[in-house]
Amino acid sequence: MTFLLLMLILLLGWVLFPLGSLIFCFGCITRGSHYLDVLKKDTGGYKGVVAAFGDDILQANGEVDRPKLGQIVFSDPGKRQLLNRLLAPYISSGIWWEILRLWFKGYKVIVLDIPLLFEAKMDKWTKPNIVVWVDTETQLQRLMARDRINEEDARNRIKAQLSLDLKRSQANIVIDNSGSLEDLEEQFQKVLVQVTRPLTWSEFWLSRQGTFSALVSTVVGVAAGKNVLSKL
Repeated sequence: MTFLLLMLILLLGWVLFPLGSLIFCFGCITRGSHYLDVLKKDTGGYKGVVAAFGDDILQANGEVDRPKLGQIVFSDPGKRQLLNRLLAPYISSGIWWEILRLWFKGYKVIVLDIPLLFEAKMDKWTKPNIVVWVDTETQLQRLMARDRINEEDARNRIKAQLSLDLKRSQANIVIDNSGSLEDLEEQFQKVLVQVTRPLTWSEFWLSRQGTFSALVSTVVGVAAGKNVLSKL
């Protein structure tokens, strides 16, 4: 089974999962993945964040109060940078381990949901980079509705990231999410055709099949060479 690495910023999961059998050839890595739950109690990320921000960010059960932590860091650039420095190593290692796991399992497409893709300079390692775009006002209203936060907090969160307009200019593929759900799914189907096209030769050699082919060819070549030399 071949492999193609796909980066999708803010992918709407409900579009992907209703596609039925396609789920069996897609591997998804989201912020909710086991390997990326870097704030889970007693993990390295958890301990570092609690040490830096104090017990005030904890719930009664000892878990991090994520909305409260978000409110703190999105209103203070210095604290946001501190949080990023604390968690970046754990997030990066979690992503790469999950990619490796899915690669070995033979998934055709691996989807990474990383809002800070461009800010973290990770776009150089992924292809294609897909941005789901909406206008600023729509983004603001949807964020307020989804997270049940006020306008000030929502604007702080938006300002903490590159604008979607800038991300759109850096993307390989753009999905316009300002229309209806039907329009969005239609665009997604077109993107699906693009990312499941036959691999180029350079992409093939990065796939599991290509890697195994190269390994087998090397082993056979070495064995044949030894056989020829033994007869000389």
